[in-house]
Amino acid sequence: MTEWTKLNEAITEWFTVVQQKLRTSDQKPLEIKQKSDRTDLVTNVDQEIEAYFVKQIKTTFPDSKILGEEGDKDNGLTTYPGLVWVIDPVDGTMNYVKQRDHFASMLAVYENGHEKLGYILDVTANKLYWGGPECGVYCNDEKLAPPKDLPLSEGLLDISGRMLVEDYCHVKKAVKASLGIRVYGSAGLGFIHVLTGKTLGYLSHLHPWDYAAGKILAHVQGLVVETIDGRPFDMLSSNDVLVATKNAEKDILKQLDRPNV
Repeated sequence: MTEWTKLNEAITEWFTVVQQKLRTSDQKPLEIKQKSDRTDLVTNVDQEIEAYFVKQIKTTFPDSKILGEEGDKDNGLTTYPGLVWVIDPVDGTMNYVKQRDHFASMLAVYENGHEKLGYILDVTANKLYWGGPECGVYCNDEKLAPPKDLPLSEGLLDISGRMLVEDYCHVKKAVKASLGIRVYGSAGLGFIHVLTGKTLGYLSHLHPWDYAAGKILAHVQGLVVETIDGRPFDMLSSNDVLVATKNAEKDILKQLDRPNV
């Protein structure tokens, strides 16, 4: 087993560089391309940050496997007996392009198929949320206490804008049962707000790089992370993912008309 301290020392140095790259990126021309549709964007900065992470991983931990949002993908990820890294270089790319705010950078580490370490960098706030089962969860150098296990009626709910507009699985019923709705447009920030108790739940359709880091941190903090159709998580598949306090999770799922349940 790799010492978590060895991994963390290297990774925190990388995020110091990534923070600087992202905060100064508006000084360079931004090249924007569409992926699946006009709301699914990728920029040269996304690609630059992912390339930086890949280079550092391959140099420092050469026997690793990698899954990156922008195309870096090794074979044999799900059964690899070693370190597997999941990279989301810029999470909330639309926010980054249009606002230069409300976006994150994320990295998850798995070892022998088990959750090892997760990292979510809130770039604008310059706060790195990180941790794992061996060390707890931190914001920069401050250890976080688990959020209060409140019911849905006592807090705010974060749901993807598309799910809300389409009333996917009747999510509006869950919204009405809460104290209010928030839509941030970033999975990383969505996880951070549940980790810190600012919201009681976050629900969105997510790719593996969207939830890999947050899932590790949420589990350590005693939160529930699950697919709403009850299927197991798959490192290579997208899912409708809910992260919530245990009490809020029960309340949310009672309100949803979930597929295949």
